[in-house]
Amino acid sequence: MTKLYNHLRIGVLCVSVAACTQLPGSPPPAAAPAVPGAPVVYPAPAASALTIDSAQSLIAVTVQRGGLLARLGHDHLVASRHVTGTVSPAQNRADFQFRLDQLTVDEAELRIAAGLEKQPSADAIDGTRNNMLTRVLDAERYPLVTVHAERGATGQPLQVAITLHGVTRTMAIPTDIRETKGVMTATGSVHLKQSDFGITPFSVMAGALAVQDQLELRFTLVAK
Repeated sequence: MTKLYNHLRIGVLCVSVAACTQLPGSPPPAAAPAVPGAPVVYPAPAASALTIDSAQSLIAVTVQRGGLLARLGHDHLVASRHVTGTVSPAQNRADFQFRLDQLTVDEAELRIAAGLEKQPSADAIDGTRNNMLTRVLDAERYPLVTVHAERGATGQPLQVAITLHGVTRTMAIPTDIRETKGVMTATGSVHLKQSDFGITPFSVMAGALAVQDQLELRFTLVAK
């Protein structure tokens, strides 16, 4: 009986780290079919457009665990500190992008700010980042996330077109926009579903340990 218990305990521990480490020899999960439309070409930004300051801008995504064995996994915090693009106040629009291979995973200070539990190990972080880029996002084929935003009447949500994984989705995002001495700052948050962009959330053990489909994205964009 003791021997059987030990085998079961080892099995559970293996599952608990599966979502945070690469599984050698395992094929990536099949992505939900997505038919990308023709790329949208937007007019060039105005000559007076502001430039997004990457050093002061941040996009942070909270990725939560799910499944029957969720308690054995970790929630994660994925972030981009390399947002580039322009904001054209005269045209009430912004166009920006960031590279998936420049995303960070589980920066300690960002995890604390998001209220997440203790810091995962360096090996767990490396495994999560590898799985995210190769098995989920297919970053080599779809390296960029691009965003086009348009502002209507004051106080109304931005109309935002996000292109991820070759799929474009348009949504209204409430955004706080402030302008001070030639500097524009936009902050807000939105919930996205990976499946809306043809992405299959990472999972193991037939979904017993998985990443939830819904993500929470928070952003601060500063343009000068």
